[in-house]
Amino acid sequence: MKKTYSEENYLKTIYHLGKNETKVSLKAIADALENNPASVIDMLRKLKEKELITYDKIQGAILTVPGETAALDIIRKHRLWEVFLVEKLQYDWDEVHHIAEQLEHIHDEQLAKKLDDFLGNPEFDPHGDPIPASNGKMPVYANKRLSEFEINETGTVGSVRDTSTPFLKYLKQLNLGLGSKIKVLDKLDFDQSMVITIDDSEPKTVSSKMTDNILLITA
Repeated sequence: MKKTYSEENYLKTIYHLGKNETKVSLKAIADALENNPASVIDMLRKLKEKELITYDKIQGAILTVPGETAALDIIRKHRLWEVFLVEKLQYDWDEVHHIAEQLEHIHDEQLAKKLDDFLGNPEFDPHGDPIPASNGKMPVYANKRLSEFEINETGTVGSVRDTSTPFLKYLKQLNLGLGSKIKVLDKLDFDQSMVITIDDSEPKTVSSKMTDNILLITA
């Protein structure tokens, strides 16, 4: 069943907000898509009629099995395109998200498989997010937020939760990327900011907003 760009964006958004484990409220969907509640209700009604979600006004929306399959297919294409743009066209990691947002909607049954094979079947995109396999299975690795680390703990950057251009540019200014080694030197009670080293560089003080958006692979 072919879906519109808008329908695919809704399915992807519901998946990200709920991870298909909890129902997602209308307000959360409207906020994420920057859309008005009336438009969101109308789209959710359409997705429910197509049996891609279950939904009621009180409990919210959750993907059905076909809805989850469709969402994972979109996410798979998006992340494969990000790998292609960075590895083959030399885009920076802060430039690719919006381009991949457009490319993910190409409807061709063989394209994702051919792209996956061409890229060597990568498991993670340039931001460290797992790429679903063709059967929907996700690669899994242990990680936790930098904000959860204690003093003297170390870890390796595995992914970032915020893939916005301003945040990724900020990380570039810090010389922080995937694979960077971070050690926590101090954690300030006042605002939960941290003093850290990145790849044994000079200590830097970073905000709690930054540390909450960095996921580290622990030893």
